[in-house]
Amino acid sequence: MAIIGEIIKKAIELSNNIIDTPDPITAQRQVLAEMLDKAKHTSFGKAHNFTKILSSKDPQKEFASTVPFYDYDKIYNEWWKDVYEGKENITWPGKPDFFALSSGTTSNTKYIPVSDDMLLSLRNAGIRQLLSIAKFDLPGSFFETEILMLGSSTDLKEVNGHLEGEISGIGAYNIPFWFRRFYKPGNKISSINDWDERVRQIAIKAPEWDIGGLSGMPCWIELMLKKVIEHNKLKNIHEIWPNLEVYTSGGVNFEPYRKSFDKILGRPIIILDTYLASEGYLATQLRKDSNAMTLLTNNGIYFEFVPLTPENLNDDGTISESVKALSIAEVEEDVDYILLISTVSGAWRYMIGDTVRFTDRQKVEIKLTGRTKYFLNVVGSQLSEHQMVSAIEDLKSDNNINISEFTVSAVRKNEEYIHRWYLGCEGKISNNEDDIAKQLDILLKKKNKNYKVARSKALKNVEVKIVPAKTFYDWTEAKNKKGGQTKVPKVMNEEELAEWEKFITTYQ
Repeated sequence: MAIIGEIIKKAIELSNNIIDTPDPITAQRQVLAEMLDKAKHTSFGKAHNFTKILSSKDPQKEFASTVPFYDYDKIYNEWWKDVYEGKENITWPGKPDFFALSSGTTSNTKYIPVSDDMLLSLRNAGIRQLLSIAKFDLPGSFFETEILMLGSSTDLKEVNGHLEGEISGIGAYNIPFWFRRFYKPGNKISSINDWDERVRQIAIKAPEWDIGGLSGMPCWIELMLKKVIEHNKLKNIHEIWPNLEVYTSGGVNFEPYRKSFDKILGRPIIILDTYLASEGYLATQLRKDSNAMTLLTNNGIYFEFVPLTPENLNDDGTISESVKALSIAEVEEDVDYILLISTVSGAWRYMIGDTVRFTDRQKVEIKLTGRTKYFLNVVGSQLSEHQMVSAIEDLKSDNNINISEFTVSAVRKNEEYIHRWYLGCEGKISNNEDDIAKQLDILLKKKNKNYKVARSKALKNVEVKIVPAKTFYDWTEAKNKKGGQTKVPKVMNEEELAEWEKFITTYQ
């Protein structure tokens, strides 16, 4: 019997039972008030009269009417550029010791300030998730195992008196001392910049570790596990890590990866979703009877929501200033919302680029439904990422094929618009591309009436091209974005598609 593990498990269960979970609406009012008060003497706070907002009868309403919406380009050019150059008290008191480099789907790197308050917020969110594991009936032996966190390199670069790297690397760099006993691959390996070499070292060291939990982006975790299996000549990952019980995913929908994950596991494990972005740790799964994530409403982030509709978005993808953003008290279930956040790192009414849907208002549980950039509406189709992913899932189920990645673009062909899809598949596909295209078209028509109308007018055809899933990962590597928080783009504009298709021609 794992005596120490059972003791740790009981201690976590006790801690989890006595955690005070505040009312989300009250918590959000308090979070906003505390942030406004702390930042009222910053340049941003003075410019937007935070003191007046705090003294108003309804600070939430006054905040929404006083502070404009910001996307990354606007807040960086107007405010964060000064922060990045080392100036103090701009959007948050003092100056940050870290900047998170966004390595998402856009070609331009983003520089996100990470304050000491945000580091504390990240740590508190991680502890909250750890405590929630007590609800999942794990054996005591699990609590004596180690956790393998596969993120970006912890070899951070010093610039203008601060350190910068991806948020996962910053998080690992700041791991508290009490957690280092459980953390793998350890500082030496995690500081290796070359992703392939880092994974090679993990594969070599794997037999020495007793891994009970994994954490990281699904596509990179899957590739890492395959390398461990290949190097150690295994049938599945449980042959080397028999106590592996939990995988903490994050940042993307896990479902497209489920089938391929099952093939490399010896038995089922618990999959937990989290929502960790470069701007903060926003939500985590807390219940075993739901795979939705709970917004962390009392942890240094204030949330607002704008319904995802064409009229609420400008042509450049930003939110129209005439739109009314909703507080957490005003949202409805089963509606897609553009997410806005204000944080203890000096992001204010910031359009993070994600869309969410509430599955339970009372428990403030959400699911990520996509990216605003992936709202495909070139010819009035009004397709959201959620609808695209849902159609792909149905396509996989109907044809028993494993599609782990996809991208789509609206392109001109013979002076008419078509949708061109690239599907990244595992294994051999017996269906031909034309049949797949017809099936996908039918599924999308059923899911979106606007798409159906567009197909009868300006959207003249649908094409599907099937490529190995590995093509997507090699493409990200070619763009120096392999590993970490990198996401494969679900929607490309014509310029991005041209670059992608040029790569495929060379790749093949």
